[in-house]
Amino acid sequence: MSPARRCSRTACGRPAVMTLTYVYADQTAVLGPLATYAEPHAYDLCEAHSERLSAPRGWEVLRLAQPAPPGPSNDDLLALADAVREAGRPQPPRRVAPEQETGRETGRKGHLRVLTTDH
Repeated sequence: MSPARRCSRTACGRPAVMTLTYVYADQTAVLGPLATYAEPHAYDLCEAHSERLSAPRGWEVLRLAQPAPPGPSNDDLLALADAVREAGRPQPPRRVAPEQETGRETGRKGHLRVLTTDH
């Protein structure tokens, strides 16, 4: 995994969130979502510098919508919390009929058990 890209502005070490490119023929500066990979003729900008961006006189700044970052929903987080709580609850010992017993417990770490067979 590559390290996060930083803002292209001199002396700014904040993480880049937007990419700035220029269309010289149309005198347009295009500010859009962070490009997938660094381009030699594009500038990666942090949030602060992308908000304060201005273009030369006579140029237009075209700001493309920043897509919402994908993330877990509240339902996903609640389901995960429920699963963690359930896994942490002590389980009553299970009774196994002698004919179903296939191994014996030799070690235990948390909710995991090490079983060996007598074959």
